[in-house]
Amino acid sequence: MTEMNRRQALGKIIGVSSAVAGGALLASPVIAAATNSEGDWKLQVGERLAYAKLDPMAVAKRAYETRNGCMFQVFDSIIQSLAESDSPDAAKFAQLPTALAHFGYAGMLGEGAVCGNINATAMLANLLSINGNSANAFFSQINRYYERTALPLQTPEFIAGIGEDMEVTKDKVGTPTAANSILCHSSISLWAKENNKSFADKGMRCFQLSASIAYELVSMLNRALDGEMVDDHPVSDEVQNCQTCHTPSSTFATSVKTDMSCNTCHGGH
Repeated sequence: MTEMNRRQALGKIIGVSSAVAGGALLASPVIAAATNSEGDWKLQVGERLAYAKLDPMAVAKRAYETRNGCMFQVFDSIIQSLAESDSPDAAKFAQLPTALAHFGYAGMLGEGAVCGNINATAMLANLLSINGNSANAFFSQINRYYERTALPLQTPEFIAGIGEDMEVTKDKVGTPTAANSILCHSSISLWAKENNKSFADKGMRCFQLSASIAYELVSMLNRALDGEMVDDHPVSDEVQNCQTCHTPSSTFATSVKTDMSCNTCHGGH
């Protein structure tokens, strides 16, 4: 995308421009609400930006090459791709400080808590609109995909698409595994156990995992943009069964509000 100066970017964002070169923009409540004191657009709480169709494989490759932690890989690759897209909000996407997503590496600053891939998806779902509608439902779908799918993707087409070698992948990544949880701790520990590896060996595996999440998320968003009803990864029958008793308003059973896999941490009755 060609570089724009501040006045040009502002003009594209709020649909106004100076009458003559160097002319001052007229003050208005709309401009005041959308910009800071220096005239730059600033994201507001609850504001959503229009998603535009992206190439899932190109975004996955970008995520794989980005590094700097799983949360940054997913968030930055999609935001930067949207900044280069034909979205009417492309100039706004270009101004988002994606470096804020760096904290999500290794389960948030190395704590092994919620995986950065999940954090990134939540940030994106909260930010994007699909044909004017909220993208929130895709957060739940990625959660279920992450819990139940053997990842990272390891088809010849995917590995070639991100620019990696299959033999190197087999050596450094080994067998893909399902996380059974949205926690970094569970995801990496189960993979390490299956492949006789350690946390220190996770580099390529996690790079490819983020590429896999970016690929799946973009693929679903594209279909939703085309008007499809996308429900590829619904809440499991097991969880739905638990939810019949364990509801947010339950008084006779433990009150629960979550769609996460139950038996990863809790045994059955």
